[in-house]
Amino acid sequence: MKRSFLSLLLVAWLAGCATPAPPEPREIHLAAAPETTLREAMHLLMDRGYVIRQADGDLGRLEAVLGRMPGYGVSLRVAGQGDGGQVSFIATRGGRPLPPTVLDPLLTDLQSRLGLLP
Repeated sequence: MKRSFLSLLLVAWLAGCATPAPPEPREIHLAAAPETTLREAMHLLMDRGYVIRQADGDLGRLEAVLGRMPGYGVSLRVAGQGDGGQVSFIATRGGRPLPPTVLDPLLTDLQSRLGLLP
C-alpha cells in the first residue's frame, strides 16, 4: 500500500513538470488606429478561411480557428490609442503553441491591408 502511494505521488509530481510553456506572441507596432487594425485583421482571417469564435472591439481581442485542416487557432490582441498600436498574435495547433514565425505571412498581409507597406 505504501509503495503504490509513493508511486502515485511520484507520477503526480512528474506530471507538473510536463506542462507546456506558454506560447510566445509575435508582436508588431503599427501606425494605424486599433479599431481599424482589429477590423482589418478580422476580415483578413475570414478571407483566409478562419472562423471567428470571439471578437471584442472594446477589449481589442479576437479568437479564430482555421475551418479546415491542419486546424490552427489564432489569438489576436490590439492595444494602443489614437493612430498607433501594438498587435500581438499567438498561433496554436491542437492546444500546442506554434513558432511565432508561422504568423509572419499574416502580419505582412495585415500591414498591406492597412496600407503600411512601401
